[in-house]
Amino acid sequence: MRADTVPGPTARQVEENDEWHDRDNKNRGEQQGHERTKPDHADRVPARRMAPGTIRPVEFYREPFTDDETRVLSRFFSNVDKPVFTLLNLPEVVKGALFARYSRSGKSLRRLFLDEFLNEADTGIETIAQRIQGDPLYSLRRAEKLYDRVFFEFGDDSVAQLGGAHIACEQASNVLTKVLEWGRLASYLEQSTRYIYYDSRFGDRYRYMTPPEIERAGLGRRHRATMDLLFDTYSKVVRTMTDVYADRFPRGDDPERVWKATIRAKACDTARGLLPASTLSNVGIFASGQAYEMALLRMQAHPLEEVREYGALMLSELRKVIPSFLKRVDVDDRGVAWSTYLANTRRAVGQIADRIAVSTDKLPLVTLTDWDPDAEVKLVAAALYPHTKLADSTLLEIARAMSRQERATVIEALVGDRTNRRHRPGRAMERPAYRFDVLCDYGAFRDLQRHRMLTIDWQELTTTHGYDVPDDLVETNLATDWERAMSRAASFHSDVEAATSSTVAQYVVPFGYKIRFVMEMNAREAFHLIELRSQPAGHVGYRRVAQEMHRQIRDVAGHHLIADAMSYVDYSSTDLERLESERRAEQRRRNT
Repeated sequence: MRADTVPGPTARQVEENDEWHDRDNKNRGEQQGHERTKPDHADRVPARRMAPGTIRPVEFYREPFTDDETRVLSRFFSNVDKPVFTLLNLPEVVKGALFARYSRSGKSLRRLFLDEFLNEADTGIETIAQRIQGDPLYSLRRAEKLYDRVFFEFGDDSVAQLGGAHIACEQASNVLTKVLEWGRLASYLEQSTRYIYYDSRFGDRYRYMTPPEIERAGLGRRHRATMDLLFDTYSKVVRTMTDVYADRFPRGDDPERVWKATIRAKACDTARGLLPASTLSNVGIFASGQAYEMALLRMQAHPLEEVREYGALMLSELRKVIPSFLKRVDVDDRGVAWSTYLANTRRAVGQIADRIAVSTDKLPLVTLTDWDPDAEVKLVAAALYPHTKLADSTLLEIARAMSRQERATVIEALVGDRTNRRHRPGRAMERPAYRFDVLCDYGAFRDLQRHRMLTIDWQELTTTHGYDVPDDLVETNLATDWERAMSRAASFHSDVEAATSSTVAQYVVPFGYKIRFVMEMNAREAFHLIELRSQPAGHVGYRRVAQEMHRQIRDVAGHHLIADAMSYVDYSSTDLERLESERRAEQRRRNT
């Protein structure tokens, strides 16, 4: 049997071993009549004693600590006798400082903590810990001093990756949310248009904002009138279609909660194209200090006032929890210079693009614009590479000499027996790549834009590319209301663009209008995106995009082996998109 196939101990076996070891320690302690003390030697000892008959795991050195040290460590680490542990009750900047020193020390993290971080009179962890329940700003200031000292001596930019923060961003427009979610290395959760009715109000107004640029241009009143029309129409459509779908799809045997959630989601999906980009949303973000720094540099370089002001608000709040990571953002010769560079390059390229005198071209929903004709040959070489001792160039020659059936055999082995769509092939599948030009409605774009393990870039939202009327509205009298609201928004968009800029004019464009964007991804990410976004529970807008991407990988690129391996792409049609998902959610609720 190969070494990499030998089974290790199960989680339950490890727990039983720990319990056995704890009982053994207790018994020995009682027999000896005294507490365990620090050993006077540094011999290798098993990480845990093994009960007879169990599988023996890898042995780890158990670092010796005195009883006093153990009591201290227990306040800040999840265990004191295993090689894997978490850090507790420490400010983010202290964790960053500790890891910065850790990377250049031969000591274990817990020993480093005891020897160098615990007892400094002014900045030590002990001093901070004494005030954890008191003034939080006191402990943060002390932690900052400690971080600054360690960072200056041992750190580099990567240390800012080791501390993070959660931040809630509320009442952000749907132009701003796309700026917030630009960064790849962060986690985002944005308020959905699918599960709540957006005609609920903030006080006496709908959930939209009036950009200061539009107000200063003297168009504030018209903006509010146009937005109110869009939201009034949205409210009419979403409430009416809720009743229409309730009549069309009776509840049957499903629980009322499942049925109502499914009907609401379908009505919200149908109506969301009326929501303007000025609609307010909430976004929850978790990111490292470095990711926040880059986001804030982009935001303070942005041409929209809302984005710049929101960036300033974020900087102020983040400095209350991870200030050391964000010191450079507004320093003239550091962050400000970087932001100026970003703004200047954006402006320079934009000025060149403005001189291109070509009318808008009409293209289909998805266009595969770039791919490698030899992708499947290179994929075979990449799949074999980690299992041989041959050079990449040699493996390419071998793969080219193979018959199609031989290459298919390698790719089939790489893909394996996928029992669900989350089982994706390994990194060899990152060798092929595809670039798609997409033209779909802004609502679908908002969902697709959340995929970040790829290259995505988009053009400004405009009314130029037109919109589609949902099929279900064509069958009712609501299609006329939809078209009237869209036409009114397009007219106002032209006036705003003339009075301000095309960037500002994005705020007034409804989600139903189409936006052009490019997505470039490797085949492994294509597995994830296409299989996920083609599922029946998804919105019809992005389902069509995903299905067309898959078809073009197969028929345009001719990569049949790769396309066929995407066995969870779903081309089926469904009437109630969320029904099966809601049923599964209800079953999980019953099982808990």
